[in-house]
Amino acid sequence: MRMLVLGAGLQGSACAYDLLQSPAVERVTLGDLLVDTLPPFLDIYHDDPRLRLERVDARDRAAVRALMRGHDACLSALPYYLNLAITEDAIAGGLHYCDLGGNTDIVFQQMELDGEARERQVSVIPDCGLAPGMVNVLAELGIRELDDVAHVRIKVGGLPQEPEPPLDYQIVYSLHGVLDYYTTPGWVLRDGQPVRVEALSHVEDVDFPAPIGTLEAFHTGGGLSTLPWKYQGKIAAMEYKTLRYPGHAHIMRAIRDLGLLGMEPVRVGGADVVPRDVFISVVEPLLRKPGGKDLVALRVEVEGTSEGSERHIVFDCIDRFDEHTGISAMGRTTGFSLSITGQMQVTGRVNGAGVLTPDEAIPGEEYIGELERRGIGIVRTER
Repeated sequence: MRMLVLGAGLQGSACAYDLLQSPAVERVTLGDLLVDTLPPFLDIYHDDPRLRLERVDARDRAAVRALMRGHDACLSALPYYLNLAITEDAIAGGLHYCDLGGNTDIVFQQMELDGEARERQVSVIPDCGLAPGMVNVLAELGIRELDDVAHVRIKVGGLPQEPEPPLDYQIVYSLHGVLDYYTTPGWVLRDGQPVRVEALSHVEDVDFPAPIGTLEAFHTGGGLSTLPWKYQGKIAAMEYKTLRYPGHAHIMRAIRDLGLLGMEPVRVGGADVVPRDVFISVVEPLLRKPGGKDLVALRVEVEGTSEGSERHIVFDCIDRFDEHTGISAMGRTTGFSLSITGQMQVTGRVNGAGVLTPDEAIPGEEYIGELERRGIGIVRTER
């Protein structure tokens, strides 16, 4: 397998690391504008001829198309707004394609390329990180076990193992992306119909085993991907919530409601400034914790009936910073998921060509097995 990974940040680098763990992968090209300073966990591959670093501007479509040549798949860990153009170029080049997604409007535009992907006999799978991605595959597994589904509840969050006030949070991926989720309404299913809900709303407590304890969950956007439309009129209620330590949502909602996350410039001292830019400039250095160790907490619940009996299926996952490799829990659950998806596409282990979301394309049990091989355990129980 010859794999192109676009985006050399923490998630893309974790994806490249995982790909290089496979003897079947003969080449990994890691492309980005910044490839001079990579995470330390890639140091072991410094002299490995299979790893190639290529400086490329992902907005330069001609350069990206040239870089795609000679590869079997393109795996995008770039910001979501670049994914549509890269999808088009991958299909045109005859490459399988997957990405971390995160913006459902973009995914719907990618789905319009289904006919072209089928014609080229390539698989395209957007939204295949942690959430959206892993959680959607797990939800689909539970849904398929039941005859009738009443509720699907998805909760997931990346958290510091040692929280520090006032936010009890550390950056595990782009702060820009986090703030988008805190300001953009999310989609849920209510009474079988897709409806929008305010971000940071409907806070509830969720209990996890010690030492994590009680977390809070609240609505954010993006995590369900296309599931609300897929199951419109078929499932009464479906929701996605982000997990944080208690009190986080209250603080962030106050910051947002005061306008400090706004995108419209305001006049300050004779200059126009964007409130969110100022907020990020001030806060981001405080939330970057060198040496800070993270964890990912995940819970997917599917309730309904099977053969007349009520059932409540629960998938739980707790993953932690890897002390041996130095890869964060967010990198493992997100970047490794991208790697698994790309390898399954190239080896023909997904459900056919065309544009399919993870819940449609990825065989759930096999996917869980791949996660467990990497030490990411999914615990299934019934209540």
